Amino acid sequence: MPNSPSPTGRTDAVALTDRTDDRPVYVIGGGPGGLAAAAALRDRGVRAVVLEKADRVGASWRGHYDRLHLHTTRRWSALPGLKMPRKFGRWVGRDDVVRYLEKYTEHHELEVVTGVEVNRIDPAPDGSGDWQLTATGGRVLRGRAVVVATGFNHTPRVPEWPGRDTFTGELLHAAEYRNPTPYADRDVLVVGIGNTGAEIAADLAEGGASQVRIAVRTAPHIVRRSTAGWPAQATGILVRRLPVRLVDRAGAVMARIAIPDLSAQGLPRPGTGLYSRVREGAIPVQDVGLIDAVKTGKVVPVATVASFDKDAAVLADGTRLTPDAVIAATGYTRALEPLVGHLDVLDARGRPVTHGGRTPKQAPGLYFTGFTNPISGMLREMALDAERIAKRVARAH
Repeated sequence: MPNSPSPTGRTDAVALTDRTDDRPVYVIGGGPGGLAAAAALRDRGVRAVVLEKADRVGASWRGHYDRLHLHTTRRWSALPGLKMPRKFGRWVGRDDVVRYLEKYTEHHELEVVTGVEVNRIDPAPDGSGDWQLTATGGRVLRGRAVVVATGFNHTPRVPEWPGRDTFTGELLHAAEYRNPTPYADRDVLVVGIGNTGAEIAADLAEGGASQVRIAVRTAPHIVRRSTAGWPAQATGILVRRLPVRLVDRAGAVMARIAIPDLSAQGLPRPGTGLYSRVREGAIPVQDVGLIDAVKTGKVVPVATVASFDKDAAVLADGTRLTPDAVIAATGYTRALEPLVGHLDVLDARGRPVTHGGRTPKQAPGLYFTGFTNPISGMLREMALDAERIAKRVARAH
C-alpha cells in the first residue's frame, strides 16, 4: 500500500517510487488548476498524483504582491467541490487564496508530492499509450495520462532592452515586488499597463513613492471591477460567445459611460475594440485605483521604454528619465518547451494547442489547463477544465 499523505495532502518525494505501481494520472503543478483537476479525477474514482516542484501547494500565489485581490468574485473563483468561505469577502485576497488552496488539498485528501520537478514528458517507449515522466533525482515515472498545470505565469519575462545591463538604478520584474515600503520617497517607473502593472503603480502612488510613472506601449481597455454591484466578470461570462464586433461596440458605449477620458493625462482610449483585444490575448485592466491616480497626477503615463543608458531609461519618444527603480510588469512565459516542445503540441507563441478535455491528436492522454486567460475568469475556467478532463479520462480508462 502507498504511504498516506500528510494532513496537508503532501507526500515526501522519497516515497514517490512506491506510489506508481498502478499507473496513476500525473498532474504537474500544485496550483489551482492542478489541484482542481486532481480533485475532479478523484471524485470520479481516478487516482491522481500531483507533482509540485516547490515545498507547498500554491507556491506562485504565495509570492504575489501583498495588495493582490482576485478580480473575479468569490463565488466564481471556487474550485470543484469546495466553496470559498463568505468571510473571505467578495474580492478574495492573496493570503486567503493560499489558505483556500491548502484547505482544498486537505478537504479532497489529494495526493501531492512536493519537491519534485518534471523536466520532460514522453510517450512510454513500449507503445502502450502510457506516458513517461522524467523528473528530478533521476526519477522516471509512468502514468496512464498527464495533466500539465504548470501555470500561465510561469517564468518572469524581462525584455532584452538595449543597454539594460548598464542601468545603474534598480531593475526588477513585477514578480519580485511585494509592497511599496522600499520605494517610499523614490522615483519609480513601472513598465507595462496590464492588470499587474496598473495595480502596482497605484500601490506605489498610495504608498508614498515620490514619483510614479507607467510606461505604456498600447493604451489598454479599462473597466470597473463592478458597477452598481454588477461585477465585470459577470459581463465577461455573458458576452464570451457573442460576435466580436457586437461586443466591441457595446464595450465602447460602456467605456464612454463608465470610464473618464484620460487623453489629457496621456492615456487615450484604445483604438481597437475590447473583445478584439481579448481575442488577441489582452485582457482589460480592472480599475483598482489607477483611474483616480492618473486623474490626480499621482501616476503619470509615459511612452514605452526603448532602451537604457546608464542612469537613464530612454523612452520611445526620445524622453530620458532617471528613475531610482524600474519595475518591469512585462509578463511571463509559459516555459513549456523543455517539457513538451518536442511533442508538437505548442503553437508559435509557446501555448498549448488544446486545453481542458481536448487533447492534441498526436498526443492522446496529454491534457493542459490554466494556460488561457479568458474574459470570464481564469479560476472559473480552470474549474470547468477540471471537470472536462476528469470526465474524459474516466471515460477513456
